Amino acid sequence: MHTLLRGLYSAAAGMITQQRRHDAVTQNIANLNTPGYKAATPVSRAFPELLLSALGGDNPPKGAIGSLHTGVFSEEHLLSMAPGVLLETGRVLDFAIVSDIRVELPGIGPVPFDASGKYVAPDGAVIVQPQVFFTVLTPEGEQRFTRDGRFRSEPDGTLVTLDGLPVLGVDGQPVVVDGPWDAVRVLADGRLVDAQTGEPLPGDPQLLLMRVENPDLLVREGNNRYRHEGPAGNLTPLQPGDQAEVRQGFLESSNVDPAQSLVELMAALRAYEANVRVIQSYDRSLEKAVNEVGRVG
Repeated sequence: MHTLLRGLYSAAAGMITQQRRHDAVTQNIANLNTPGYKAATPVSRAFPELLLSALGGDNPPKGAIGSLHTGVFSEEHLLSMAPGVLLETGRVLDFAIVSDIRVELPGIGPVPFDASGKYVAPDGAVIVQPQVFFTVLTPEGEQRFTRDGRFRSEPDGTLVTLDGLPVLGVDGQPVVVDGPWDAVRVLADGRLVDAQTGEPLPGDPQLLLMRVENPDLLVREGNNRYRHEGPAGNLTPLQPGDQAEVRQGFLESSNVDPAQSLVELMAALRAYEANVRVIQSYDRSLEKAVNEVGRVG
């Protein structure tokens, strides 16, 4: 009976895991056309192993029958920081970040990151490629980060996101332009200059581009924004020489692969259905155990 109940728990854990996997893939598909959106991949892990013993006790001298996993659960969602395709819009308040920051390791040289921005070192350590983000300010005065460069201008010339959060400059203050944005050109390093003369604007404004050494320490908050929960050294302003630049009049598309997402959606559905059948099988076994086994004729 105990084994049957354990099987029910394992199958139920599998159903919950596949439901979370389904939700993550559905969210990716829903944001297929959201500029700067980064796909999330659910990660499933096994519950801690339990040692089953025929004799009982913590360290039985005999009768140990091995270890058994008690199911799986979806522990976290990892972000894929693979770059999206650049789409030219021609709109002066559309911006995209193009970055390919290189990292060098002793004995390896430049790290050969894969398409997802990760590299597994010979010792098994996973190295993540640094990424660059625009910086915005929440009403609570906290910084958030985004790759969605669909900005607009307030009547006073403040550069804000579509939902009204100010875009920050290198001085830590919102970027404000006194005059029409049509007369402003944004250089590759984020500096704002006069579109006609190339001269810096009054106050020498410049977009605050933040370099995140390990993007896995970013937490998605919604509205295509992230908060940082790593050590302070993981987050630094972009420095001259870093392989990153701003493109005005462009947007970075979502990096969601629609074909792969549909495959993952169907796989999650099939795995969910398999766990349902397992639970139904255990249910029939329990019914027999309760109603037939041990019945006195």
